[in-house]
Amino acid sequence: MGSIRVVVVSEDQSPHKWRVPLKEDVFGAFMTKGGPFVHKAFGDKSLFGPLLFKKFFDPSDAFPLWEFEPGVLLSDPQNACVDWFQTEVCYVLKTELPEIEKSSIRVYVENGKVMEISGLWNHKGDSRTTDWRSDKWWERGFVRRLELPENVDWKKIEAFVNNDTILDIRLPKTSAECDTPAGNGRVVKDYASASA
Repeated sequence: MGSIRVVVVSEDQSPHKWRVPLKEDVFGAFMTKGGPFVHKAFGDKSLFGPLLFKKFFDPSDAFPLWEFEPGVLLSDPQNACVDWFQTEVCYVLKTELPEIEKSSIRVYVENGKVMEISGLWNHKGDSRTTDWRSDKWWERGFVRRLELPENVDWKKIEAFVNNDTILDIRLPKTSAECDTPAGNGRVVKDYASASA
């Protein structure tokens, strides 16, 4: 197992995506019916879970992640499956991925201001729906939308899937190259103690 590059797309031609918000009561019912995969993908330790930040927050709404430290924001920082930090030259986001086809992972940048990470976990669905993201998206996939810091060179963002389980996203700061090599395959939980 190695490192697979994920193409970061700057123009997503889907104007109707995420138009159905995930509400707390709907999420509760969804989790009650969900199996082990649903609990791993949407649980409070996952980047894609609406309870990751101690209170309910729809993952399809953009969140200013970089304004917070993981230990302050996460509901359980020691056991979280996500970490983020910054170096002198870049911001880094690492997260464990649910067990899905890695080819379904998408990273989009909207207008240089919001980064969107999404993936399809349930390939069964209503064939009349042309884009799974335009309806009850949580029944077929997952998403996390993050506001980008102002000093990110969004055209140079790189994303990799390491060892089939870790998504590693590098966001270079303006006029800087991200010199920390991606694809090292270290487990996210090791980063929590290394970046503190």
